[in-house]
Parts: sequence; structure tokens; C-alpha cells
Amino acid sequence: MKITDSISTELKQAHLKMLDYLQKHWRIFLIEGVVFMLLGIASIVIPHVSSVVIVLFLGWIIVFAGLMHAGRAIFFSDMPGFGLWLALGILQIVVGYLLLANPIAGVMTLTMMMALFFAFEGIIKIYLAFMIRPLPQWHFILVSGVIAFVFAVIILAFWSETAHWLLGLFLGINMVILGWSMIQMSLDHKDNQ
Repeated sequence: MKITDSISTELKQAHLKMLDYLQKHWRIFLIEGVVFMLLGIASIVIPHVSSVVIVLFLGWIIVFAGLMHAGRAIFFSDMPGFGLWLALGILQIVVGYLLLANPIAGVMTLTMMMALFFAFEGIIKIYLAFMIRPLPQWHFILVSGVIAFVFAVIILAFWSETAHWLLGLFLGINMVILGWSMIQMSLDHKDNQ
């Protein structure tokens, strides 16, 4: 059997599994799509606030994760890699604290990281769209991927002038587009039960 035949067979099996999953669980995709759209609209309406909220939320998550790593390392001090786990925990606590202490600088940093995220997300969505291409509405995922990649290019081109609000705005637009595509896919597969 050729490698291309094997890949084709695997893609066909993945397609059938995805189709079955979408038909059985279309309501989950619908609810998720509506939630993404609502969050996206809120982020678009108040991008400055949503940018700072994102940084503060992330800061607390990183501090909490750091406390967990450091606490586990201290509690299990005889564990292999103790120093590395403790260093990781301390690093996470420091980075989280820096985000919490200066959220505006965190917004600037996260905006740059968001450009990388959108670039990778766009590439992955485009790949997934072509992977599920025979499914109805696959082009919504493709459009979402192309837009995410374009966002990455725009962020990198205008980063210094717009970083304080662009993160919230683009994240909101991205969530609205993702939500819309999930709603469309779920409603299309609702009828195919």
C-alpha cells in the first residue's frame, strides 16, 4: 500500500468520525458558537477594557499555576527534578506578578504574542478546513483561518501604534467569526441527524 493511499484512508476515516460527531453533538457546537459570538461582541465593543482584562486574567492564571508548581516541588522535595519544578513555579509566579503589576506593558507583550497565536491558529484552521473539506460549510473554517492569519500580519505591521486596543478588538472579531462558523456547522448537521 502506498503512503498516499494510507493517508487518504486515514483522512476518510477522520472525515467520517467528524461527521458522526457533529451529527450527534451539534447542540454543543451551537452553544459554543453562541458563547464565542457573545464574548467576541463584548470584546469588540470595549477593546481597551477587554485587552486589560485578558492580561489580568492571564496574570492570575500564571500566578496560580506557579504556586501549584512551587508548592508541589516544596511538598515533594525528594522528587526528581525538584530544582527545575521549583524554578518553573517561581518563574511563573514572577511573570504572572509582572502582568498583574503592569497590565499595560502586559497588553503590549501579549499583543505581540497574539500575533504569533493568530499566525499559528490561521495555519492550523486552514489545514483543518482542507482536512474536513468534503463536509458542508467547511469553507467557514477556512475563512476563519485566513482572517486569523491576516490579523497576525496586521498586528505585526502596526504593533506600536495600536497594541493597547488591538488585542481586544482582534480577539473579539476572531471569536465572532469562530462562533459564527460553529453555529453554521452545527445547524447544518442538525438537519442531517
